[in-house]
Amino acid sequence: MKKFSLSDSDKKDMNFVIRVSFCVGLLTLAMKIYAYTITGSAAILSDASESVVHVVAVGFAAYSMWVSLKPADEDHLYGHEKAGFFSAGFEGAMIIIAACYIFYKAGYKILFGVEIENIDEGMGFTIAVIVINFALGLYLIKKGKKYRSIVLEANGKHIFTDCWTSMAVIIALILVKATGKSIFDPIVAVLAAGNILWTGSKLIKKSISGLMDRADLALHKQIFSIIERETSVRNLEFHHLRHRQSGYRIFIEFHLLFPKDIALASAHEMASEIESTLKTALDSETDIFTHLEPKESHDITHSKYGLSI
Repeated sequence: MKKFSLSDSDKKDMNFVIRVSFCVGLLTLAMKIYAYTITGSAAILSDASESVVHVVAVGFAAYSMWVSLKPADEDHLYGHEKAGFFSAGFEGAMIIIAACYIFYKAGYKILFGVEIENIDEGMGFTIAVIVINFALGLYLIKKGKKYRSIVLEANGKHIFTDCWTSMAVIIALILVKATGKSIFDPIVAVLAAGNILWTGSKLIKKSISGLMDRADLALHKQIFSIIERETSVRNLEFHHLRHRQSGYRIFIEFHLLFPKDIALASAHEMASEIESTLKTALDSETDIFTHLEPKESHDITHSKYGLSI
């Protein structure tokens, strides 16, 4: 199995991808603002509002990615990869703010009415935006999965949400044109805002899970089974297994229990063998920390010095 890692060229590519997203975001925002100007559509306004959020969020994401790719230093001994979770949370929060604004504007137009003009031209710009964003969303998610970047993946998912919002705009304009009733426009805007709100909440949930080191149960099962197999063949035991993911890197720690009369060099050799096997089996950059203990007296020693493990 090929070990996953990020080369310097990979990091340059990731920064290039986020810059592409920012530039395309500016382009589609300009297209939506123009479409709103000529139509007065609340649905198009909701779409444009989300694009404003997207541009701001991508700017923050670009900074977060730059931080997350920095190597560990004396102030951040575990590296900077968790910055990506801040970016996803910020983007989710911005999406929710946009949804609230759309609810407000659409509600106002439902109460006081709205006039829609230049429907065909507005639809043309919206369709062009959908095509551009769909291609960009696929590109970002593909790159996000390739580099295991929550920043790129969250950005791609936001853009797909933007596509659905734009599709809702098309439906609203078709209904207005077919029926002559402009009320469909703000109603569809409200529905689009609900979808935006759902997407934003999921991004925030994912961000919180990462920042709180929520365990990946499938990964835990894989790590546990490997250590259990390797200790069993060596007639050893282990406990206090913990692990967390920080971007593309996994940190693992556990205690190995040895017979009390084993030579330190031999114990260290076996521990290193187990660590090496674990590193090879996991398709990620991995930092592993093992604590070597005598099986017969480790509890007594911990209790003697007031240690809980």
